[in-house]
Amino acid sequence: MTATEPVVEPWGPTPDGLDGPYWDGLRVDELRLQRCNECSTWIWGPQAICGHCHSFDLGWETVEPSGTVYSWNRSWYPYMDEYADRLPYVTVLVELPQADGRRVLGILADDVETNPEIGDRVVGVFEHSEGAPWPLLRWRRAATAEGEKG
Repeated sequence: MTATEPVVEPWGPTPDGLDGPYWDGLRVDELRLQRCNECSTWIWGPQAICGHCHSFDLGWETVEPSGTVYSWNRSWYPYMDEYADRLPYVTVLVELPQADGRRVLGILADDVETNPEIGDRVVGVFEHSEGAPWPLLRWRRAATAEGEKG
């Protein structure tokens, strides 16, 4: 018998489907996080049960994709082939005030030569790449993102 490797996209919903609403939200340019319908605790990453009150009654809510840098790291190694042409890249851990300080990890999409600072304001941008099955949430410094709008 020959073993075959499973076909796995580099990103997208997990096989158990628990994070499906998150990915569905990205398709319509929304950041959705899980929240307990019993005790209102925000949950990230997605769970089957609330870690606070142990309720199974969980839902998903849209959250404003803006927050502050809690931590960050510059990567020089392409952990996925898709990043080989994007080296170096900066990963930021973003604290979301609208979700009671829940923290979401993501790639900083602007100037990686200048180090982000803890507390920098960032806003989420939704990256829809041609041919990619799922969009990605990227982060930009708030001043950069606002400058592009104006």
